[in-house]
Amino acid sequence: MWKIAVAFLIFAGVALYLLSRAGNIDISGSEQGGETTHAPAVAAPASAPASASK
Repeated sequence: MWKIAVAFLIFAGVALYLLSRAGNIDISGSEQGGETTHAPAVAAPASAPASASK
C-alpha cells in the first residue's frame, strides 16, 4: 500500500514539474461563446413604484 502512495507522489511531482517547465498553460477549462464575457449585468431601475400595475 505504501508503494502506491510513493508512486503517486513521484508521479504528481513529475507532472507538476513538467507543467511548470512548459510555460503558461491554461487549465481553467473550456470557454464557449458568451459565457466567457464578464460584462456587468444591467440592473432594473429601482424607482419604479410597486403599485404601478392597476
